Amino acid sequence: MNEHPTLFTRLIQGEIPATIVHENEHCVAFLDIEPQAPTHVVICTREPIPKLSESSWGDGHERLLQTAVETAAKLGVTDFRVVINNGEGAGQSVPHLHAHLLAGRPLSWPPG
Repeated sequence: MNEHPTLFTRLIQGEIPATIVHENEHCVAFLDIEPQAPTHVVICTREPIPKLSESSWGDGHERLLQTAVETAAKLGVTDFRVVINNGEGAGQSVPHLHAHLLAGRPLSWPPG
């Protein structure tokens, strides 16, 4: 684990302001500050896991997808994409496990 708190850890602890749209005991969902779609929510684990490949069953990461579904429902979104980047080469910019919920416009395939 990283000995310095990540941006997301500081956000969860209330040190950095964010627009939180949903939370539960395992995850926090907030609006992305650089949205890539009309609806762009970041969902991060409360546990500071650096990335998906460093997670273990039972540490809460498995709740990311359920939290994405709960968040979409709360926002009234029915068609959406969930993206998890694993490592810098895949586009992960914060070393804290998180997913992006994207919706509100046609999303092309393949992404990237």
